[in-house]
Amino acid sequence: MRRRLQADAYMTVYLSLSLTIILALILALLQGARSGAVKMKSELSMDIAMNSVLGEYNRELFDKYGLLFIDTAYGTNTGSIIKTREHLEDYFSKNFEMTTIGKVTGRTTLMPAKLSEVNITGYSFASDGGGAVLRRQILKYMEVDPVEAAIGSIQDNVDELKRSGFDETDVEQEANDNQSEISQPHYADTDGNGEDETYYADNPAGQVTAQKSIGILSLAAPDINAISSAAIDSSVYASNRSLNKGTGLDESEDTGIGPTLLFEKYLHEKCGCYGQEKEDTRLKYELEYIYAGKDSDYANLEKVVEKLFLWKEAANFAYIMSDAAKLAEAEALALTASVLLTLPELQEVIKMAIVFAWTFAETISDLRILLSGGKVPIIKTAESWNLSIENMLEFRDHLKNGGGSGLSYEDYLNMLIFMEGKNKKTKRLMDIIEMNIRKTEGNSGFRIDNCVDVLSAQFDINGAYNKRIEIERVYGYEMFE
Repeated sequence: MRRRLQADAYMTVYLSLSLTIILALILALLQGARSGAVKMKSELSMDIAMNSVLGEYNRELFDKYGLLFIDTAYGTNTGSIIKTREHLEDYFSKNFEMTTIGKVTGRTTLMPAKLSEVNITGYSFASDGGGAVLRRQILKYMEVDPVEAAIGSIQDNVDELKRSGFDETDVEQEANDNQSEISQPHYADTDGNGEDETYYADNPAGQVTAQKSIGILSLAAPDINAISSAAIDSSVYASNRSLNKGTGLDESEDTGIGPTLLFEKYLHEKCGCYGQEKEDTRLKYELEYIYAGKDSDYANLEKVVEKLFLWKEAANFAYIMSDAAKLAEAEALALTASVLLTLPELQEVIKMAIVFAWTFAETISDLRILLSGGKVPIIKTAESWNLSIENMLEFRDHLKNGGGSGLSYEDYLNMLIFMEGKNKKTKRLMDIIEMNIRKTEGNSGFRIDNCVDVLSAQFDINGAYNKRIEIERVYGYEMFE
């Protein structure tokens, strides 16, 4: 009987020791599972928080320009990455920590943990890298569309312009030098008395040259009163102020002819110009602003027209100098100058003055055609020449609207913009984006250098038994495309 009791006691001790080990293992597994669950819950809450913050992109910026950026001003006049951090912390806490009702009712959980701190460790603003971040998003937006042949032809047009030398030829300077020579007094002894008399050259086309003082745009515009009077103060926009800078988290961008043409296509798609104005914009001639950067539509259009004048004047002068018939007409008109009876050596100077005047009148005619919706070729031919020498003398009565063949005003404007530097175009595009977004409700203080494209954040969480969990992630819009 005694031996049986000893056996039972032996088995009880053995079972107790076994159960202790098993329970310890179960509790260890349970604790590990709880720690894993807290970490998983932390990661899920962090993902939700990051996605929620990215979901707060500026709606007007997306609707108007197809761009996804967090505006760190959140509808106020002051942007700060601290506000984004606060939004991130709020979203995380709502999905991670116990609700207020749970805390009041004293509820408990098997996964006790609390957010200790959230830090945004890196971020990129749209304006970083000279606008590289903005361009990167633009290229992502434009990648879904092929580069159209019309956009690619801009390069061909620019190449033709450069081969012809029209971009480097300054006909106006030559004309001014010729005019200076005509304006100088000339001396000759016509009476044979040993004393020179003073003579001034008689320019038969002087009435044409005199109209240069009116201004190129005033002469060429179909209706000067129809030109937009919109104006801005460019000092308050991105290209003329000190910009916020990110941490350099991601300023990478694609380069080459493909991205260049896509960026050009985006400009043409999103920005208006003379004759192709867009609705509800601060400036009507936005592409002209990208080229000229002036504070008014009139000044921007004037700058563009003056540049086109130089191109077309060079083309017209090159053609007229290659046309023997036109040179003969100019020489015949030069012979009507009375001063040649006294100073025949001025015949060539006066002939060239007529050629320059004819070139000027023909160029104004070209610009009128372009500004009224017509077309003009880069290189002139006899078929595309507009004014006879007789009509040149009263050219303003013989300007025509529309018609013609070749390139339109918008084609020439696209060439101008294509030849400008990438950074300059990007900064002025940022101006346009700012001025138009500020017109929308709740965005009066919008700044492109408050807009975040990608950010990294670190979350510190205190779990049970003061166990610390650290999680860091990088999130941006392009990562979900």
